[in-house]
Amino acid sequence: MRITVLGSAAGGGFPQWNCNCPNCAGVRAGRIRAKPRTQSSIFVRPDDGVDGVLFNASPDILEQIRASPVLQPARALRDTAIAGVVLIDGQVDHATGLFMLRERGSLLPLWCTDPVAEDLSRGNPVLGVLSHYCGVARHAVPLDGGSFEVPGVPDLEFRALALTGKAAPYSPHREHPVAGDNIGVTITDRRSGGRLFYAPGLGAITPPVFDAMAGADAVMVDGTFWRDDEMPRLGVSSKRAREIGHLPQAGEGGMIEWLARLPASTARRMLIHINNTNPILDEDSAEHAALRHAGIEVCEDGMTIQL
Repeated sequence: MRITVLGSAAGGGFPQWNCNCPNCAGVRAGRIRAKPRTQSSIFVRPDDGVDGVLFNASPDILEQIRASPVLQPARALRDTAIAGVVLIDGQVDHATGLFMLRERGSLLPLWCTDPVAEDLSRGNPVLGVLSHYCGVARHAVPLDGGSFEVPGVPDLEFRALALTGKAAPYSPHREHPVAGDNIGVTITDRRSGGRLFYAPGLGAITPPVFDAMAGADAVMVDGTFWRDDEMPRLGVSSKRAREIGHLPQAGEGGMIEWLARLPASTARRMLIHINNTNPILDEDSAEHAALRHAGIEVCEDGMTIQL
């Protein structure tokens, strides 16, 4: 299978429109060596296939489609390579791009958990709005360990795992998390056997999560923050990383430590959903160098992984 990283930033993108933190101001002024990024999303398709699955529909989806020819195969007057959409959660940066797909000529095939469907029906009624346009054919993502597939992409198998995290701020159960607010997904190519574990929002690594990571050839996981107190230190928020459902990279029990425990068979270890405040965005920073030394990649828009 081929995985195209459409967007690699956290909500707001990089640089964030209203932010003048050292990273955002630095990249605008050319003072730091860093690449702009759109909000996180990936597209997965079989090696020799055209159609594939869009994971998360960010508010930047139209820009991402324009930048990624694989999403527009032009086989007909109106066409798309998106056979279906899988949502990891119901957050604004992962779900509101669905509005931009409203011109689809048929029901939009959408896979999400029941709690996410509730959030997008009540708290942020995306699904209701789309019913006035293309409409949505919604399918429940199983959380019992069972696999599912997306019609039109028969060579790929998907298996979801409930994660520790936070529901969207507009969720009816924001302060009372339930299983399915946030998921990780193992994507398996049935022909090659290649396996990716994808979890852009990850608040804690439990034994089942670590087992899923260790069983994959590649992992693409939460890279939101470097430090737990990153935003309070900069004065942009009082919230710590773990409070809002993100495991930071540095420090005891951080993502770097967990990734170091993976077996050698996990050949690629990648971070995605990177917040604009994270110093790893500066390619000359000590933090970026620490990741390189640890064999950890920082995802960039447009990169392609083959498994």
